Amino acid sequence: MERPLTDWLPTTKKEVEKRGWDELDVILISGDAYVDHPAFGTAVISRIIESEGLKIGIIAQPNWKDDLRDFKKLGKPRLFFGVTAGCMDSMVNHYTANKRLRSTDAYTPGGQAGFRPDYATIVYSNILKELFPDVPVMIGGIEASLRRVTHYDYWKDQLMPSILVDSKADLLVYGMGEQPLRDMLRLVKKGVPFTNLHTIPQIAFLRNKEEALPKNKNWETVELASHELCLQDKLKYAANFKIVEVESNKLHANRITQAVGDQVLVINPPYQTMTEKEMDQSFDLPYTRLPHPKYKKRGAIPAYDMIKFSINMHRGCFGGCSFCTISAHQGKFIASRSEQSILKEVDEVVNHPEFKGYISDLGGPSANMYRMKGKDMAICEKCSSPSCIHPVICNNLDTSHKAMTDLYRKVDANPKVKKAFIGSGIRYDLLVDDFNKNNEDGNHDEYLEQVITRHVSGRLKVAPEHTSDATLKVMRKPSFKYFHKFKEKYDQISAKNNLNQQLIPYFISSHPGCEDEDMANLAAETKDMGFQLEQVQDFTPTPMTVAEVIYYAGVHPYTLRPVKTVKTKEEKLNQNRFFFWYKKENKDWIRQRLTKAKRPDLIEKLLEPEREKKVPKWLEEKRNKKR
Repeated sequence: MERPLTDWLPTTKKEVEKRGWDELDVILISGDAYVDHPAFGTAVISRIIESEGLKIGIIAQPNWKDDLRDFKKLGKPRLFFGVTAGCMDSMVNHYTANKRLRSTDAYTPGGQAGFRPDYATIVYSNILKELFPDVPVMIGGIEASLRRVTHYDYWKDQLMPSILVDSKADLLVYGMGEQPLRDMLRLVKKGVPFTNLHTIPQIAFLRNKEEALPKNKNWETVELASHELCLQDKLKYAANFKIVEVESNKLHANRITQAVGDQVLVINPPYQTMTEKEMDQSFDLPYTRLPHPKYKKRGAIPAYDMIKFSINMHRGCFGGCSFCTISAHQGKFIASRSEQSILKEVDEVVNHPEFKGYISDLGGPSANMYRMKGKDMAICEKCSSPSCIHPVICNNLDTSHKAMTDLYRKVDANPKVKKAFIGSGIRYDLLVDDFNKNNEDGNHDEYLEQVITRHVSGRLKVAPEHTSDATLKVMRKPSFKYFHKFKEKYDQISAKNNLNQQLIPYFISSHPGCEDEDMANLAAETKDMGFQLEQVQDFTPTPMTVAEVIYYAGVHPYTLRPVKTVKTKEEKLNQNRFFFWYKKENKDWIRQRLTKAKRPDLIEKLLEPEREKKVPKWLEEKRNKKR
């Protein structure tokens, strides 16, 4: 039975009228197609606005090249416009690490590219300011969030000011926006103007230099080097980043200010981590969990197909990896849903008309961080470290996997679930006792056995990212020796249960701190372990990451000491070629490169005829016993 169109939020004037509305309170412009599912930010924000009793309409992927009729089709909102580029930064969405234009877009029907502009937040916001100069514009989503302060833009190869400057927006909500949005809506419903919302946490805005900062007795203010100083001095920019990251990772952060031209950027500190109740409230909204029906003839939306039978259990990540934006956007502290809310969503998924018995993912940014937090939160309140697990795992971190193990079993017990897979990457270092000493309940092996025997879809993804300890230190990742130990444990449990499921390690090439010899070593070591790598990620410097600062400034933001980084297209491609030592076209090139580097040992390891894969000692003994 087809659902009525009014189950979705309106996207056209006719749909607005079907609901009996003659005016909208808020209109949201999005760079993604409209999928009414909790994994898509546009749906979450729109459903929250609806839950606050306001009339909301969505203009998804408007045409910005014609007479701009799409931007006018729902009329003028009574309160404000919201703008998001979508679930990805539009430049990451459009271009590869080598700045080649991508031919597909996973957030568009049929996977078609070209339905959103470069720098979508800026383009959309400027159009709205031109068409409706008297209506406030609020920007949010990952693009706005990670460009909230002076940032290096890899695609323009230059420093750009806060996105508030170029977008001309009135307000920026950073991070996961539920908390600031709810408080903001309650105030604007009472008639409070946008200019009086400046004491709400987790927002950013511009003020004239002569204006005093809004008063808040609970906030101290930290001043960054101005945008103009950053343009003149890369070290000032690098030092700024350290302040921004440290404040982002505190439970009680300071307000940040930065002069830009004749204005001052003000970034209010974030809210406390969302509670279980707040998380449930966000996930339990009345989503249809389906794309809007208007896309039926245009083809499937790849990003939706990938997640439609998945369950997001938590947000945030305390890994603090140098190349990753998760903690900068979602926060370092884990916000988890209740077991009841997750199991309720499982019931919704299994009743989907296309469900065939397989849940594609029970996970989060890192699958195995659900419900993990400090044992004594008073210690966490004094901490400003960007990572809870680098360089070592904090002894105050509760890393018990019991809550996940129990929850996986409850999902397994659902009669309509044949298999529930863990599709998100698992943080393997949390499961290696030599690295993680916090295994008080002895649950690590029980969890891993549960995953291997019940939740692997033929292959398990893990991300050691590199084999060089020097590069891994820059990445804020553990030594590769712990991956060896994890693989040993993985092989043992697999053999015990007569399973032959691939372990798939992910690696990054051309990351800051990585040289050609490191890549050759990586290729040799993984070859020796029996891996023939097929998928490799080339490093892309994305805003609000340590690695992006190193790439641009040439120094580590915490030490201001130089870190060597490859930059040219040729250098980046060369590092990538080492991964594919087994391809005929790369063999002569690798030989020449390593001969020049005086590394005959690596030539022998990589290019000698294939040796028989090493059999682990425990497996050899097992085979001998059987004989």
